[in-house]
Amino acid sequence: MRVAPFGLLLDVDGPIASPIERRIAIDSIVRDLLTLAAAGIPIAFITGRSDAFMREQVVAPLVAGGLDAEASVFGVFEKGGCWAPVTPQGLGALEIDRAVAVPDAVRAAVEGLARERYADTMFVDEAKHVMISLEARTDVEPAAYQQAQRRFDAEVDALLVSLAVGPGFRRDSTIISTDVESVLLDKDRGAARALDWFAARGVTAERWWSAGDSRSDYRMADEVHRRGIPVAHLDVRPGDGMLDRPYDVVVEGDLIHDAAGAVFLRRRVAELR
Repeated sequence: MRVAPFGLLLDVDGPIASPIERRIAIDSIVRDLLTLAAAGIPIAFITGRSDAFMREQVVAPLVAGGLDAEASVFGVFEKGGCWAPVTPQGLGALEIDRAVAVPDAVRAAVEGLARERYADTMFVDEAKHVMISLEARTDVEPAAYQQAQRRFDAEVDALLVSLAVGPGFRRDSTIISTDVESVLLDKDRGAARALDWFAARGVTAERWWSAGDSRSDYRMADEVHRRGIPVAHLDVRPGDGMLDRPYDVVVEGDLIHDAAGAVFLRRRVAELR
């Protein structure tokens, strides 16, 4: 078993990718991720994003930067609904848990509503395998999107009731999207998937860091703590309310989103020296 000094469980939108530009906008983030991976730090990206988004916006820059062949890097997408290793050649073979997929009738109804009545503020993420995701258009002001999102969310809730979906699926809304997903999907499920993948390959860490911008991201650290492993969590949007947890929760001063994530990764690189 190879034991790294620490490991990273990273949400993507917020600490890694700019929620405004929807890409890695700070160059040092890619450089530092590559340095950490080459030093043997296990890194997992645990996101609600699709494998297609990850392939284009996160994996491609890592590959272009020369991801080390011995690196232990893993991706969990759609909050645990699918996953794949990240290699120097790109994203590896994708595995999908079809058991947690949204029913076709629900997908058709929710996506149809978005296309017919809300296309001026949001678009359907066509790349999702098990979730439904309606994302804010980048050419729309946040306030306009959020106003439309409130109306859309109310209609989605009514649709879920009318289709008798039951308690197995839920709507989950963020500052840039509305998702409909299985109640089994969340960041703790994604963290468990990542930790098990590393362990199966003889990789672990003395302690772990998780980082995210939403309250659900704390669940990554919750899963590590549940396993009795030391962990701390970086909250890059503490203004939404920091949660009380039995492990350390930290911020990067007044910095938020990827600005905070960039400083956090700089600190982790400094630990290697």
